[in-house]
Amino acid sequence: MRCITGWPELLSRPPLHVASARVNSEKSNTYSANVVLPIIGAKTRRATAPAASSVSAPAVSRVLVDEGSEGQRLDNFLLKLLKGVPKTHVYRVIRSGEVRVNKGRAAADTRLCLGDEVRVPPVRTSEHSAERSDEAPVPGREFPVVFEDEYLIAVDKPAGVAVHGGSGVSFGVIEQLRQARPGAKFLELVHRLDKETSGLLLIAKKRSALLALQEQFRQRETGKTYAALVLGHWPPSKKVIDVPLHKFLSSEGERRVRTVDADDSDGRRSITLVKVVSFFDDFSLLDVTIKTGRTHQIRVHLLHEGHAIAGDDKYGDFAANRALARGDAVPGARFGRMFLHARRLQFLHPATGEVIELQAPLPPECAALLHALKPRSTSAAPKP
Repeated sequence: MRCITGWPELLSRPPLHVASARVNSEKSNTYSANVVLPIIGAKTRRATAPAASSVSAPAVSRVLVDEGSEGQRLDNFLLKLLKGVPKTHVYRVIRSGEVRVNKGRAAADTRLCLGDEVRVPPVRTSEHSAERSDEAPVPGREFPVVFEDEYLIAVDKPAGVAVHGGSGVSFGVIEQLRQARPGAKFLELVHRLDKETSGLLLIAKKRSALLALQEQFRQRETGKTYAALVLGHWPPSKKVIDVPLHKFLSSEGERRVRTVDADDSDGRRSITLVKVVSFFDDFSLLDVTIKTGRTHQIRVHLLHEGHAIAGDDKYGDFAANRALARGDAVPGARFGRMFLHARRLQFLHPATGEVIELQAPLPPECAALLHALKPRSTSAAPKP
């Protein structure tokens, strides 16, 4: 088993200064008068620089499907290939039969096989779309790399960064990483973290790795442990939370989650394991392992037991959050984020089957808050 760790003994020594993170990046080539159009799942092709008024393919393209796109739906393949082309237009050319797979018509949900030839017609994006893209490009960004090989990347995501764009978010980790690595043929999220949560995030570099890792997550064969600081004193005897969760939209259209009764047909079984790490005067530091991966599972389960996560702006204690942010709750420390960090991840390597265990240290702001708190013996009885 390979164990890649950076988890510090934070409660026994002062916080460390932020060190520059090791970041692996793929080199990209620089071209002069020509523009390189990346083809997802195929070799890179070269085209002359587009005119200012439009972006268009010079002629019909024929793209061979490689292992990076094997098993992908035709529509998703084209949406990645034809960046900047409206989704409605992509589906229109599929329905019209202009897109062919192995010289035959194909539906949008056709699964591509290794070696398939996809005929792609010339397409255009409007001048307005191109200008809008130029005005607000996705900024390329690398994130601290915990592990990387030819199959996957594990990064340490900071709090406040979404994993992907959507729902009012222009871009996230995956879009920025793709922009930073233009030579990468395939980069896809294996799983997700909430925007407010920091820690370990897996990204596949091959489609075969994506499918294998996602199957492990579905079958609950991975180990996912989080560090969470909650308000109040967690009862040490409470070690398992087995309460169904139901996802719904609030009246404002916001995605929310709540606990429901075991016999509620809308509920999905959700299991969370909790271990107390340390008690403080008004807080408890927990190690939380999830056996199921429901939306907002840890946040809602801990709240269900009467102990909201410090800094949680969706399910937490808003007055306590404001006091933490102002520095009133903990003398000498201001804390303006949610204290939930994906610190440990264990899985089987998608190619070798080797057990990989990754660990990510607490972010400096979380470590600083813990050191500002007054510790309380774990042997002492918690306050009600």
